Amino acid sequence: MSTAVLEPPVSPPPPPKLTLPEMSIVGHLTELRRRLVICASAVAGGGLVGFILYSRILHFLLGPYVSATGSSKLFITDPLEGFATRLKVAGYAGLVLAMPVLLWQLWRFVTPALHRRERRMAVPFVISALLLFAFGAALAFFTLPKALEFLVQIGGDNLETIFSPSAYLGLVTFMMVAFGLAFEFPVVLVFLQLVGIVSSRRLRSWRRYTVVGIFVFVAVATPSQDPYSLFALAVPMCFFYEAAIVAGRLLKR
Repeated sequence: MSTAVLEPPVSPPPPPKLTLPEMSIVGHLTELRRRLVICASAVAGGGLVGFILYSRILHFLLGPYVSATGSSKLFITDPLEGFATRLKVAGYAGLVLAMPVLLWQLWRFVTPALHRRERRMAVPFVISALLLFAFGAALAFFTLPKALEFLVQIGGDNLETIFSPSAYLGLVTFMMVAFGLAFEFPVVLVFLQLVGIVSSRRLRSWRRYTVVGIFVFVAVATPSQDPYSLFALAVPMCFFYEAAIVAGRLLKR
């Protein structure tokens, strides 16, 4: 009597693993060009809005100057400076209004090199970066009256202060951009911890040197060189350093 040998069922082969094709150098350059075109279009659109709303924007930017000097007039000595001032204000407004688009395009350009878990941080990254930049720029704007008073009084009573639009707007925008970029410090630190470039333990060991470096950096980066701006920027950066260590450690868990 023959017995049939039952063979174990053969499981079907696993489906092939789908992998995304690697992008060539030409593909990366094409993608970068497309992102840059989108960013330039966003800045141009925001600049057009700033050109139309020039009077209101300039009136707003003159707030610290009026508080520090009591005057609401800037003096020009160049016939072309009035038009150049309008173009500068429009350009600054275009950058501010296009900031969400710029950050989003930057993130979308670097996400192909990140893991899926890191890609989910896109929305928190953009939102936190925008809020911190706006908070830093607002802090710089509200510290400007004290900074201008310091700069006006440090020269003595024999000097009469007359500001030109280019010099004043250059100081205001530089201060706001410097504060805004400095407030991106915790976002950069958290990102570096998530991708494994630095660890929270290493950041804690660098604490003393970082605090000294922050004060030195702020003293050099702020053009006004006044103590109000120095402490207004250095103290939050030290706090953000500690907060970034805690946030990075929690997110890694």
